[in-house]
Amino acid sequence: MPLPDPDLDPIARDIWAMKYRLPGEDSPAQSLRRVAHAVAQAEPEPVRGRWAHAFGGLIGDLKFLPAGRILAGAGSGRRVTLFNCFVMGTLDDSMSGIFDGLKEAALTMQQGGGIGADFSTLRPKGAAVKGVGADASGPLSFMDVWDAMCRTIMSAGSRRGAMMGVMRCDHPDVEAFIDAKHDPKRLRMFNLSVLVTDAFMAAVKADADWPLRFGGETFRTVKARALWEQIMRSTYDTAEPGVIFIDRVNAMNPLGYCETIGATNPCGEQPLPPYGACLLGSLNLTRFVEQPFAAGARLDEAALEQAAATAVRFLDDVIDISGYPLPEQAAEARAKRRIGLGVTGLADALAMCGLRYGAPASVEAAGRWMAAVERAAYLASAGLAAEKGPFPLFDREAWAACGRNPALPEEIRAAVARHGLRNGLLTSVAPTGTISLFAGNVSSGVEPIFATRYDRRILEADGSSRVETVEDYAVRVWRRLHGDAPLPEAFVTAGELSPREHLAMQAALQRHVDSAISKTINCPQAISLEAFRTVYEDAYDLGLKGCTTYRPNPVTGAVLTPSSAPAAAPAVSAPAAETEGSVVWMRQPLERSPVLPGYTYKLKWADSDHAIYITINDLMEQGRRRPFEIFINSKNMEHYAWTVALTRMISAVFRRGGDVSFVVEELKAVFDPRGGHWMDGRYVPSLLAAIGGVIERHMIDIGFLKRGEAALADPDAPAPSRLQQHRAPAQCPRCGEAALVFQEGCASCAACGHSTCG
Repeated sequence: MPLPDPDLDPIARDIWAMKYRLPGEDSPAQSLRRVAHAVAQAEPEPVRGRWAHAFGGLIGDLKFLPAGRILAGAGSGRRVTLFNCFVMGTLDDSMSGIFDGLKEAALTMQQGGGIGADFSTLRPKGAAVKGVGADASGPLSFMDVWDAMCRTIMSAGSRRGAMMGVMRCDHPDVEAFIDAKHDPKRLRMFNLSVLVTDAFMAAVKADADWPLRFGGETFRTVKARALWEQIMRSTYDTAEPGVIFIDRVNAMNPLGYCETIGATNPCGEQPLPPYGACLLGSLNLTRFVEQPFAAGARLDEAALEQAAATAVRFLDDVIDISGYPLPEQAAEARAKRRIGLGVTGLADALAMCGLRYGAPASVEAAGRWMAAVERAAYLASAGLAAEKGPFPLFDREAWAACGRNPALPEEIRAAVARHGLRNGLLTSVAPTGTISLFAGNVSSGVEPIFATRYDRRILEADGSSRVETVEDYAVRVWRRLHGDAPLPEAFVTAGELSPREHLAMQAALQRHVDSAISKTINCPQAISLEAFRTVYEDAYDLGLKGCTTYRPNPVTGAVLTPSSAPAAAPAVSAPAAETEGSVVWMRQPLERSPVLPGYTYKLKWADSDHAIYITINDLMEQGRRRPFEIFINSKNMEHYAWTVALTRMISAVFRRGGDVSFVVEELKAVFDPRGGHWMDGRYVPSLLAAIGGVIERHMIDIGFLKRGEAALADPDAPAPSRLQQHRAPAQCPRCGEAALVFQEGCASCAACGHSTCG
């Protein structure tokens, strides 16, 4: 089944080569053919060829974009899951239950799945632990353990781990949960959200008392409005925690008769029951626009519905060919066969049709397009139920009376009553950053256009880099048709929209979405706290299932500065350097001087018969001493390979410049499953953590770090201000570029692709 090679720009080809290409695949068309053929294996043998051809045509034209795990894993022969994210099982409030949950989370992340977990089931800090005569350490202490696990799993692979941690608004430790990430070094692998109930929102409006309870016992009582204010202030200052309206999630759940939801996946678009999983794919709306930018421009809704029907079959087949990290996840997925069909390129499609994002006409059009997807998805799933059978937990009468189902159009309800339903949930709007870039940099998901163009740094195989100017897809279409003519008024970027325009669009789409929508409400930095609070209250009043905002601030930084003109990679004949405050940022690694000053430290680890010697040499740059290279030596040959690898990697990081203190943080977070040792009166979880401690001490001694700024510093040392802790807040933590974009519930780097959502 030959497929034509899709017309991809250089950035899209780089994405394909880095993320989706398997050895032996010479073109994107070969990768897409592999995916189509693999998914069609779930069909009966006589019709596999027909469906492989249909699937290939759908994804080959980039009309439908399966999630990245499907593109990378389907047909690869690897033992991987094709599901993006999971919610873990209910955490039992016991030591064995907690660490069984930790093990399951580790196994899930090992296969590439992001996870969500509700920590509300764990008793609060200070509560009595009967039988052992001790007080509980509280859920946040165990979240720290999960955070360390995620760092460790991440260190073994190329993907950043992604986790969502949630806590109910009536848990006694909710105040500590809200403020947990005010310490920028804590819970970095988590997104956090508070589960807000209808009763709490009513208490906020009434300024009523709010009891904080666990296990039937009231630990204390606070004012609901004061607790709400604490959530709002934290989110205003640090963009976390998010808010999930959990009662509404359950009240609107089409499967409420057979499940209760208590958490979401890391980006929030999939509220899921224990062991639930999300399987995602997005229809690229830009491919359905006819006569773009002309007076008769329109979206072909009939073609959109046809594509949606095929996409439902595609995703349903993926359920049967995917692997699962845990048997409980496989059982849950197959019992309900939930999928998440969404859209991407919404803002570009609106602009191509002459509609300004957020204006009443665009809100109406977006709602109508999502209704078309909903209709096609349900009718296709009912048809699959007639052909292959409904999902095993389908109960016709219970389903008809549950959640949002009674409000579905009569045509849908009649089809389900006649045939049943193949998939328990069908629609969801997920983050689509990478696949949208693969499709030509169409606007991501249902977000507005972030920037009409920006610069992206591309790493080459030899370690060098080049800069490519990435232009928005709709802008490229306009330029192709109209040259350098000014962009029409329909083009609007995220920073030009009011929060109410964001909310209106999200609300219009949510009416036609089974699960939820991953979207960020961008707020201006100058917005008052009172107006900011109104955004969340409006979201609740509009019927949304949750709300995520982003306001530029000193802690999380500002968004990427768009490029005003195409930029070429700078020609660098000698290492160039920039300064920001006292931090040196180098565009290219500096050459090593013949002689460097340094120190050698002796480290004795209990499991080793021989001492380890750590030498750190420094560079003098603009009157400041900074680490330049590291050497680790020992007579114990057991450590030889990994110490050589470690010295090369850390030295490479040091030579790139910037605030490299994160190396200390990453090393000190590594724990050894065999156990650590006590050193100098404190527990050190691994030999790597001990090495991290030596590097930290060196950085402090040479003045590169102040004691209060050190990663995991002495708890008795005075805490630095947030601004001190984030001396370069706009920089990506991976590549150091000032390129962080906050959208779809994630912080993503437009320069290197790093994302907080995995």
